[in-house]
Amino acid sequence: MEWYQMPLGPLQTNAYLLYDSNLNCLIIDPGEEANKVRQFVSRKNLNPNAIILTHAHFDHIGAVDDLRDFYQIPVYLHQAEKKWLSDPAKNGSSVFQGILPIEAREPDYLFSSEGIKSIGSWTFELFETPGHSPGSVSLYFKDAEIVISGDALFQGSIGRTDLRGGDHDLLLKSIHQKLLSLPEETYVLPGHGPVTTIEHEMNANPFLNGFS
Repeated sequence: MEWYQMPLGPLQTNAYLLYDSNLNCLIIDPGEEANKVRQFVSRKNLNPNAIILTHAHFDHIGAVDDLRDFYQIPVYLHQAEKKWLSDPAKNGSSVFQGILPIEAREPDYLFSSEGIKSIGSWTFELFETPGHSPGSVSLYFKDAEIVISGDALFQGSIGRTDLRGGDHDLLLKSIHQKLLSLPEETYVLPGHGPVTTIEHEMNANPFLNGFS
C-alpha cells in the first residue's frame, strides 16, 4: 500500500489518498479543492472505493459531495457526527469569519463501534479518539505502519478543544490510550502539518508530558 498527503484549502487540511497494487483507492478527509484530488487520481489511474472522514469539521469535508458524486462512492463517518455535514453550526463553518457556510449530504455509512473494519479490499482498525470533536476517529493500517489521526494528534501538538463537543481531558485520554499504545515506529498522518511518529510524540510533544 502507498499513501499520499495532499494539503487542501485555506487551512491546508491534509487529505490522504491510499492506494494498493490493484490501484484501489481510499480518499480520507477531502477538505476542499476537489479538482486537485481528481487530478491525482487520474494521473495515477486510481479507482476510488470510498471517502472516509476522521471527523466532520468544515475544513475536512468541503469536497465530499463533489467527489462522492463524481466517483459514485460512499462516505463513511462516525455516528456521533451524523448530522454535522449538513449543519454549518455543527461543522464549524458558520463560526469563522471569511468562511462561507459548508454543507454536504449525510454520510452513506456510519461507524458505530471500534475494531477491525473492511471496505472493499481494504482492512483497517478504527479507533474512537474523541476530544477534538465527539465523533473523531483514527484509522490504523497495521501492515503499512501508519495511523491517520485526524485532528487528534499533530507533530508537537494536539487538536483544539474549544469547538462544539470539544473536551481537552478526553482528547488527552484518547491519545494516550489509543494512539500512544501503538508501536513506536508507527507513522502518524495528521490532519494538519507534517507527518510524525508515535515515538517522536511520546518523547517530544509538550502537550503530552505529565499526563496520567
